[in-house]
Amino acid sequence: MIGFIGGSGIYEALPLEHTHEEHVETPYGDPSAPVTIGEFGETGTEIAFLPRHGEDHGRSPTNLPYRANIYALKSVGVSHIVASNAVGSLKEELEPGTLVIPDQIVDRTRHREMTFYGEGIVVHQPFTYPYSPELVDHLTEAARSTIDADVSKGGTYVCIEGPQYSTKAESEFYRSQGWDLVGMTAIPEAKLAREAEMAYATVAGVTDYDVWKEDSEVTLQEVLENAEQNQKAIKAVVEEAIRTLPEDHECAAHTSLEGTINTPTDAIPEKTRERVEPLVGEYL
Repeated sequence: MIGFIGGSGIYEALPLEHTHEEHVETPYGDPSAPVTIGEFGETGTEIAFLPRHGEDHGRSPTNLPYRANIYALKSVGVSHIVASNAVGSLKEELEPGTLVIPDQIVDRTRHREMTFYGEGIVVHQPFTYPYSPELVDHLTEAARSTIDADVSKGGTYVCIEGPQYSTKAESEFYRSQGWDLVGMTAIPEAKLAREAEMAYATVAGVTDYDVWKEDSEVTLQEVLENAEQNQKAIKAVVEEAIRTLPEDHECAAHTSLEGTINTPTDAIPEKTRERVEPLVGEYL
């Protein structure tokens, strides 16, 4: 099953048939919204859709139930997650309207729960390549074969806390580091997907130039207008990626928990073990 997490501007599922909603209860609270599950087109591929910010965009980036969202997708059988993000550009050439398939993340957040584990179980998860390289390649191919908009493969997404936009000094610092995009929702979503052994990649739609550009000032109106314009292209890319993803598509992420659990099984408290069983049960 493929999961699709809709970012700003994408609150409705792809054109799916035979849909139903799953109200998933998780040890980490309620997800942003019920998970919509349906079949996609002629392929019949099962898709699970979740709007990251809720159906009416009522949740702020810092306070999103990231753990509940990823746990819910894992619970319904998702193996691959394609996300979308609205982002600011830190490069002149990445104009609003450009789609980017990033391959790296820099974490500048401070107030978010980063892991499913803890409370008696320690998991040291490698995160060298935060986005699944196999899925990044597939998304890029799907994008370049589908849309006329500019598509850029690779690049670094710096994730900030929000909901405020950057200061000018911050924006200029991010740019001076050679980073490409700035947004508020890649972390801990990507980390949690890896901890749940799901392949994860995103299609990021550029909405603005952040605030480093002298003749540019980020406004909510600009972001929303450009996010809406990017929505059609992002959905087209995701649909093509779904149509062309082989049934036996495997990513290194699917076995990423091997050798990462540092706590002996018999030392893990029973309550904790019950909580993480759907994630790491086969390794305990």
